Amino acid sequence: MELVYIDDDILVCLKPARVLSTDEPGGVPDLCREALGDPKADVRTVHRLDRVVAGLMVLARNARAASELSRQIREDEFEKEYQAVLHGESEERGTLRDLLGRDKARRMTFVAPEPARGVQEAVLDYRTLARSEALSRVQIRLHTGRTHQIRVQFASRGMPLVGERKYSERNDPCEIALWSCRLAFTHPRTGKRMVFSHEPPNVYPWTEVTA
Repeated sequence: MELVYIDDDILVCLKPARVLSTDEPGGVPDLCREALGDPKADVRTVHRLDRVVAGLMVLARNARAASELSRQIREDEFEKEYQAVLHGESEERGTLRDLLGRDKARRMTFVAPEPARGVQEAVLDYRTLARSEALSRVQIRLHTGRTHQIRVQFASRGMPLVGERKYSERNDPCEIALWSCRLAFTHPRTGKRMVFSHEPPNVYPWTEVTA
């Protein structure tokens, strides 16, 4: 686990793909404790990335920090941005707004045609960074944090993410091209605005569509 920033209240890491965000053996907090060299360290998940998604995550190192970061997330003071590579040609920029429901039995999210019990609004903004042949590279700002939101909203418009297995029938030779590239929040103790950014790895399909 690569640690990007550490202090007494928070740590920022680069989550690998195929690792759970939650606190269990082999999960992100567990790997952070291993990187810190302290198996009993207080490390708490305050936001999640899908198991298949990689990139920046911030974790709290005490209850006070966890409570304050969770408040910022609830009140939309915590900024999360992603980069993704899509199949198809996206517009220069846009806003995607959908009603999303959740099929718990299949563990899949779907676009609902109308409001209903359990259906929630999902909103994101995106801008296109680059295009190459039939691929588009976009930067995404989430305004809501629905399960599989980015993946479902783009797939429902015929632009599935490269490497998508759950919401696409394509057989791309890579992990899903969705990367947590930027986090911005207020430090829970000092009140200072903290901003972290990290580019996606230099592997396919990111190398095919350079921003």
